[in-house]
Amino acid sequence: MILNLNKPIGWTSFDVCKKVKGITKEKKVGHGGTLDPFAEGVLIIGTGVDTKKLNTISNENKSYNASLQLGSYTDTLDIDGKVIFKKKVPRLSEDFINNVLKSFIGNYSQTPPMYSAKKINGKKLYEYARKNITIDRPSVMLKIYSISLNSYNNNNISFSVDCSKGTYIRVLGKEIAEKLGTLGHLNGLVRTKVGNFCVSESKSIEQFIESWKSFSQKKS
Repeated sequence: MILNLNKPIGWTSFDVCKKVKGITKEKKVGHGGTLDPFAEGVLIIGTGVDTKKLNTISNENKSYNASLQLGSYTDTLDIDGKVIFKKKVPRLSEDFINNVLKSFIGNYSQTPPMYSAKKINGKKLYEYARKNITIDRPSVMLKIYSISLNSYNNNNISFSVDCSKGTYIRVLGKEIAEKLGTLGHLNGLVRTKVGNFCVSESKSIEQFIESWKSFSQKKS
């Protein structure tokens, strides 16, 4: 079974897998691409033999709506982290912001953040980060297919992006802020698409529980 679920804010991707496992009683449950706890949106879950399909799904392109708070930088590059630096935000026009955003379109080299699940030397990077250890991380070549400004208010940029797999939108947000002459961290992130799976068709955890109850009753 392949499920298109809308991960709630505050849940880890593993939390969702654990919930689905408890409801369905399936022994094997996995997901097709991690979403950070502060983020929400499309999380593809596979159960049983369909977990084999997750590798293909996780390789698909992704789409996001992001909210970037300018003027401060956190250790995790998102709203869940501690503010460690602040910098004044220069006067910015929407045209200038749009030009900066569009400068990222095309091949894009990105260094994975320390607070991430990427493994180096058998350990997840966040395990090092939590011990205040910084590890050299090789840059990865990615691709930004499109990126556009949705709004700019009170030093907060809302933008949409279509990108290749493995793109850290937190890092992209940090680099956008730097090109704008300041610092920044994400204070909101919605994954709107994974391949052909859209957030408009995602089920909430509650909706999934209800549909599973109905399905189980019909089976019995």
